[in-house]
Order: sequence, then structure tokens, then C-alpha cells
Amino acid sequence: QVQLVESGGGSVQAGGSLRLSCKVSGYIAIGDCMVWLRQAPGKEREGVAYANTRDGIVYYADSVKGRFTISQDNAKNTVDLEMISLKPEDTAMYYCAAAPVDCYCSGDFCFLPRADEYKYWGQGTQVTVSS
Repeated sequence: QVQLVESGGGSVQAGGSLRLSCKVSGYIAIGDCMVWLRQAPGKEREGVAYANTRDGIVYYADSVKGRFTISQDNAKNTVDLEMISLKPEDTAMYYCAAAPVDCYCSGDFCFLPRADEYKYWGQGTQVTVSS
């Protein structure tokens, strides 16, 4: 059984930085897609950063591109999300999730997990950015 446990959330001022960490326990197959998603009150859940466990290929939502970096530490079994230049609109509950499908981009098209393909979820960690 896979368990995902997020940590690192908190409150920062706009322009600040945070590093979220997702501790992975259990077996994640090579080629699975690890994802950081977020959900703000009254808004739909949004995938912000994706990493393919096979070759480390990543994809970012336009809203965070250039500010967020997803990385995998196989020695520590973590998937981290480094967030810089935070904005008030980044305020949300952030979740780590794993989908047993591939995720990659080919040209201008990206193959990303559907909402029903996420198999494992963490409990979430709150990020609050004040102006």
C-alpha cells in the first residue's frame, strides 16, 4: 500500500518562498506520474506540477511556470515542490498524488493523468500567501 504524506506548508508574504515535500512510502512503479495539485476555496482542483518517475520529465501549469520546481529524491523517497515568488493567488491546499499512468509532453500536446486516474493521495498541506 502506498502512502503519501505532505509537509512544508505555511504562511508567507507575497514574494516569499516555500518548499513542500511529499514523503512516499510503498511501491511506486517506474513510469508512474507524481503530481502536485492544489485547490483553493470555491475553485476546482488544479494540477500544477507533474513528474514522470521513469525519466524525470516534468510539466508545469502556466500559472506556476518559472516559479515552481518539482523534483524527486529517490534516496529519500520524496517528491518536492519548490515555490518561489509566491503570489496571493497561490493560496490553496496543496496535495501530492500518484497516478499509475505515464505523463509526458510530445510537441505542443501533453499527456497528463485524468482526475479519475489518481490512485494515491496525501492529506494535503495548506499554503497561505498574504499580500
